[in-house]
Order: sequence, then C-alpha cells, then structure tokens
Amino acid sequence: MKLNLTPPLKPSYWQQSIAPVGVLPALTGEHQADIVIIGGGFVGLWTALTIKEYEPDCKVVVLEQDICGGGASGRNGGMVMSWWPKISSLNVLCSPEESLFLANASERAISELGEFCLQHNIDAHFVQKGWLWTATTPAHVNAWDSTLKVCERLGAAPFERLSVEDLQRRTGSSSHLAGVLEASNATVQPFALVQGMRRVALEKGVSIYEKSGVTNIVSGNPVQVQTKGGVIAAQKVVLATNAWSTSIPALARTIAAVNSSIVVTKKLNEQQAWQGGECITDSQLLVNYYRKTHDGRIAFGKGTGAMSYGSIINEVFSEDTESIDMTRDDFFKIYSTMDKEIVEQSWSGPIDRTFDSLPVFGSLSAHNNIFYGIGWSGNGVGPSRLGGRILASIALERDNEWSQCSLVDRAYKPFPPEPFRYLGGRLVRRAVIRKEQAEMSGRDANVLDRWLAGLAPAGLEDK
Repeated sequence: MKLNLTPPLKPSYWQQSIAPVGVLPALTGEHQADIVIIGGGFVGLWTALTIKEYEPDCKVVVLEQDICGGGASGRNGGMVMSWWPKISSLNVLCSPEESLFLANASERAISELGEFCLQHNIDAHFVQKGWLWTATTPAHVNAWDSTLKVCERLGAAPFERLSVEDLQRRTGSSSHLAGVLEASNATVQPFALVQGMRRVALEKGVSIYEKSGVTNIVSGNPVQVQTKGGVIAAQKVVLATNAWSTSIPALARTIAAVNSSIVVTKKLNEQQAWQGGECITDSQLLVNYYRKTHDGRIAFGKGTGAMSYGSIINEVFSEDTESIDMTRDDFFKIYSTMDKEIVEQSWSGPIDRTFDSLPVFGSLSAHNNIFYGIGWSGNGVGPSRLGGRILASIALERDNEWSQCSLVDRAYKPFPPEPFRYLGGRLVRRAVIRKEQAEMSGRDANVLDRWLAGLAPAGLEDK
C-alpha cells in the first residue's frame, strides 16, 4: 500500500507564534512495535496516550511526515466544539440513547481537555467561554431550530437563545441578527496543544519520529511500515492521517479533502474587538468561524471548499490566494469598521469531510490489523479525544462502549470516483457560493443553484 508524501505546508500563525520546540529524530534502521500510529496530530496523539493509559506496557510508535501538528491539527481555528450541532446526523445513525451518550461525551471532552492542560502544565491558552451560532442574513435566522428540536426530543438543552442586543454585544458587530449560545465550548492555541500532547506522550513512553513520512505499508502479521530511512514491524497499525487518507485507495472515497482558510489581524485595542471570549460561526454552508486569540487578535476563518484533483494535498491546502481573498472579504463584511490594513497573516489548510459530517472508524477490508479514524469535517479539536478512545479500544480489542459505538464500521455515503468527484465538487461549490452570496445580499437564489447546493455534504452544523 503506497502512500503519497507531500511537501510541508506553510506554517500557520499558531506555529509561528510559540517558541520552537525542536524536531524529533527521523526513523532509521529496523524496529519492532506493538502498535504503530501514522499521523502526529490530535487523533494520533490522543490514540497513543489512550493506549498507554489502557495498557502502559504496550510499545507504541508514532510516525509523522512533518512535525507533530504540521498538518491540520496545527492550522485550524482552535475552536473546541461538541457534537451537539451534529445531533441530527447522530440521531440518524444511532439510537436516541447512544446519540445522547456521544453528544454528552463530546461535551465532557471539552472540560477534560482543559483539565488535561492544567494537569500537565500545557499553556494551550484554553478558554471555555462558549460558542455563538449566529445568523448574519435574514435567510439564516433560526437555522438552528431543527437542531434544537432534536435536542428537545432527546431531553437535552445545550443551547440558549440570545436576544439581538446581547448577541451583538458579545460579537462586537451589528451584522449578527440572531443566535444561540452553547456554553460548553472553548478555544485553544491548537499548535501549542499538539506540542504539549507530544511532550506528555514522550513522558508516557511513546516513541515519536518526525520527518518520517510513511512510503509503504506491507500488510501481514506483522505489518511492515516503511519510511525513507527505516522500517517497523508492527502487530497493528492505526491510520490517523486526516485528509492525507485520500492517498489510500481503500479510503479514497470515504472523504473529500476541502480547503479552509484563516486570516489573523494585528493586535487590537479593547474598542476594536468584542469583549467576551466566545468563539463564533455563522450559518453558511461555507461557514465563517472566528475567535479572539490570547494576544488580542481576531482569527477569522472560512470553509471555502476548494478542492484539488484526486484530493492531493498541495498548495490549495497551504496558501490558496482565492480562498484567502474570500475569507478576508467576509471578515470585512462582518467587521466593516476595521482598517483594511488590519489583517496581518493568512494561511490555508485541509478538512477531511464526510457526507454526513461525522467521522468513520474501522479496519481496512482484508486487513483486520490496520485501523483508521477519519472524516472530522472541520470539528476535530474536541471530538478527537473521543476518537482516540475509539481507536485505542478497537486496536486493543477491548469490548466497551467505544469499540461498539455506531461510528465504528458504519455505513456511509461514498464520494464519487475521479474525475467526477473533482468536476462535480467544483460545480456544486460554485453553486453554493452563488446561493450564499445571494442570501447574504438579501436576494433569493435561483432554483438551479439551490438544487445543486443541496447536493453538498453537511457543513459544520446540521441544518
């Protein structure tokens, strides 16, 4: 099984704003391990830490082609969210009882993350002030109603409706017309969190090799995991490769790699930024998401949905000019009084999106000792902690609520093969852009654009 290695992505603001911690040595020579984890981001490191928690004597090796956090985990918006916005999708997949279990577990994982940082002295700028789900055009007012109704039927009330006055005070912009608050959510400096997790994993006895991209996986018992410099014979392998999983033929149609971009402002004074610590999204499918940083900036992102042919992780997912321009334009629509020179940094990154916005876990067909957990769909910072429990449980063959949950070996809608995925994806994306531009301008989108937009995968929130 050949894997495609990709050049390092452009460093994000998060990676540039903390002191460098040094690169761990690359893999050389021949080694043996109980479990090899491919990918040194949130999912890979949570899996490694959970395995060591369950079985401290298990020999765990993490292989990362760049540095830990060099991929999506070090370049996202740092919004730690639950699965409550996806409760409709969960409720289709799971029983009501399991939907509640997974949503509640994802909410608890946010506080657990803060406790983990406190316990291990990780300065990841954890701030738990909630998330505002908003409408910035009349067409999107009450976009959350169906989600709140599902919560109500399940006996849960994670959201609070806000008055317009309270919402605009919290967001610092009159562009926000309506919204709800989910109080459990948080923000972090994502690269600082990854680096802290890496340190803890090393302290727990996990072996981590950076600049050690996997070039080939030879199935068998043991599995042979090959890099340019070495090889590891492992009893089991866990693929925590996010959007890079599209290079694995068995997983290529499970997800589509789509672009998201972020701009970061200069440091703002108190009059320029909103006063609360909430993170914010609007209700577009190509969602805007934004939050304040620890040093007084605004980080403003947009899921722009750009793709590459074959979902190859190239410059589209590193620094895409068109996507960054779209993001900057939307920032100034929301914060129209800001000086046009206030934006200081920008970058792009990949999202591994499934059709229903929920991740997929399992083992590769005919390879019952190679496991995967992919498809985080722009909401992996918090739920990746649960993903680590699921992957650790199935890799260690534990019979528990994680290995038996409905996200494992589940049915899912596959994306079409190339060239239809790329060509169709571009067609649908342009329709979504036109539809949302019309809605944001107070106009009705045309019928064809509405129909084509309905073919798009679910976004950050259920609608």
